[in-house]
This record gives sequence, structure tokens and C-alpha cells, in this order.
Amino acid sequence: MSRLARLTLRGSTTRIHEVHRGIAGRAFGAVGPAAAPVRAVHDAIAEAAYASVGVALGAGARVAGEAAALRADGRELDDARAGRVTLAILNGAHGDLVRREAPALALDMTVRVAGRPVPAEPEALRDAFPEATGRLAVFLHGLTETEISWCYSAERRGEPGVTYGTRLREDLGLTPVYLRYNTGLHISDNGRSLDVLLTALVDAWPVPVQDVVLIGHSMGGLVARSALHQAHGGTAEAHGWTHHVRDTVTLGSPHLGAPLERGVHRLAAGLARLPETQPLARLLSLRSVGIKDLRHGTLVEADWTDRDLDAIGPAPRTHVPLHDGARHFVVLATLSRNPAGRLADLLGDLLVPPRSATGDTGDDDRLTFPPDHVHRLGGLHHFDLLNHPRVYEQIRTWLVDRPEGPRPSAPGERMTS
Repeated sequence: MSRLARLTLRGSTTRIHEVHRGIAGRAFGAVGPAAAPVRAVHDAIAEAAYASVGVALGAGARVAGEAAALRADGRELDDARAGRVTLAILNGAHGDLVRREAPALALDMTVRVAGRPVPAEPEALRDAFPEATGRLAVFLHGLTETEISWCYSAERRGEPGVTYGTRLREDLGLTPVYLRYNTGLHISDNGRSLDVLLTALVDAWPVPVQDVVLIGHSMGGLVARSALHQAHGGTAEAHGWTHHVRDTVTLGSPHLGAPLERGVHRLAAGLARLPETQPLARLLSLRSVGIKDLRHGTLVEADWTDRDLDAIGPAPRTHVPLHDGARHFVVLATLSRNPAGRLADLLGDLLVPPRSATGDTGDDDRLTFPPDHVHRLGGLHHFDLLNHPRVYEQIRTWLVDRPEGPRPSAPGERMTS
């Protein structure tokens, strides 16, 4: 944390210096050659002042880090809920930078139980899931979230600890598996990590796996699609876990991208046009590559490899169809109480519009969600989709009605294959 703080503070000092330099350059340029002597003195003093401030801030961060380490008493930042939230936000906002400059703070794709990572190994999984069934519900959170985000609003409703996972376990005998990952990395990188994790998880699960349901909120739905696409590889040699995926549910996932990220991208491009505001553009460009992937809902590595993600102009976007062999469902929310009205299309759930949530490009590349596999809920926002009774009832209805295979066993009943 000390190293990251030094990097951040020195970077902030540099950006302020650049703004100062841009303003001074315009002022001295307006005066003309007569200002050259004054400018030389000004620039020398400014360079020395900002260099001194940068060194002082870096030293202060190092001393503060050493003092904090002495008081930490061996505790990890991840031990407390506030620490987990901090790590999730840090990784979501600057996950690629964190992995490069402060890898000890970078999150990996892991199974989590009670906040602790569980290795995808037989003994560890038996201990963590003593009542494991052969039907898994795998939950993938969204940007800057963690597995505890699925508890959102439950405490406010007087239902602490109640999640979609706990209810699916009670109602349908599904075993909830919550994952945590670095949302600041490329979606395709997280998709690859999910492929590796689910391969190990299915192989090491305490009982034979019958089927898997993937449930993703926001970015989590995109990571699930990327993993399925990469695991299949366009060949018949699909990875084993994909054959168990019977259903996927995306909750407010921006399949066509998020307007907010596109707006930030345009803002940064505008700021980059003037010397005085170029440093602000550079600050905006420091947002993580995971956030930048949300501009168009980028799922494959080829769409970002060897490209300037901050460049203006058309960007490649590979069409990734829905995975064959599974049913795919969408729950989307709208701030408007009438989810079919114009206001609903305009505002969406605050972050994701309905067309993006359903992947409706208006052409042959649209995602082929059947009409009865899309459920629209009015009067809710993006984060209500994490934990809301109306959302759960629809998920349960879809998972109970499974004409192509066995219905789920009731809790306590013998599972059938």
C-alpha cells in the first residue's frame, strides 16, 4: 500500500505540475519572445518545487506505510469487511496498475466462503461445502464489487444473510458458489481465469456435478460469456465444465457496452485537445482496462491486443453469440415504473439501458434471447438487481421450469441423474 501510495502521490504531483506548465506556457506564449528570461527563471523554480514536493510526498508515504506495518499485528486488509470493499474498489478502478505495481493487493479469481478463499481442491472443497449437491449456482459479481455485494439491501429489508444463493439452496437444492475476482482486468482475462477455475472446480467437487447455473451481475455476466466462448474455442473440444452449464442468468449486464464509459472516453478525448487540460485527460486514462472494456462490452482478447484503448474512432468488436447447449436469461431493471415506456429506454437502470442488457444491436448480430427469457422490472435500479424478491422469483421460475431435463429435487430428496 505504501508503494502504491507513493506512486499515486507522485503521479498527482506530476499532473498538477503539467496543468501549471500548460497555463504558464499559454501566458508566456501570449507575451512573446520578451518573456523568455522570466520564463526560464519561472520554469527552473517550478521544476525544483514540484520535484521537492514529489520526493517529500513519496517519503511520507513510505514512512506511513512502515508505521502502519508495525501496527498491523499480522492482520490482512481482507480480514475486515471495509478492507474487502476497499480492495474491490481499488482493483476495479485500477486493477491492471495494482497488479503491476502492488501485486500483493491484486485480487485473483477465487471461490470464497465467509470471505476466505477456498482452493479448488477436493479436501478444501469438502470442508467448505459439507452439504454439497451436484447442482451448482455460480455467482459472478460486477465492477468494484465482491461476493458480499449479493447481500445488498437484504439487511435493509430485515433479512440479513438472505441472498439468491441461500434461497436457491433452500428452494431448489442448488449449492451456491460465490466467486471474487479483479474487475479491473480485461474481461477476456477474467474469462480465461474463470475457465481455469471452473475446470478445476468441477473436477474436484465433492460429488459428481450434474449441472451448473451461471448468474452474473453487470460485468459478471460478460465474464461468464467470455469464459464460455474461450472454453469452447470454436471446436468440439470444449472444456468439460461447459457441458454442465444448463442455464445462464445475466442481471443488468451491458452486453453492448455502458453509456457512462463511452461518455468518459469522449470527455477524455476533449480534454486532451488543450495543453491546460491534457493532464486531466491523462488522469481519466488511468482508469482500468476492465472499465474500458465496458465501452463496447469487449469479450475477446483480439479486440484490445496492440490497440490504444484511449484512441478516438471506431473500435473492433467481435460478435460472440450465446453459448449453444444452454438456456440464457436476462433480468433488466428500469428506473421508470413502466419498463416498456420511452423513459425506460432513455434512463435504463441508471447505468445500463435495456437494449444493451438484451444485446439488441438491431441487426443480425443481436443476441438471440427468446422473448420469454427476458424479464423487465420497473421501478428498480442497477444495484437492486443484486438482491431483490422480484428478481429472485423470476430466477426461480425459470430454473424450476426445465423441459429439456430433470426438474430439481426438493431439499432432502434423493437427487436423480
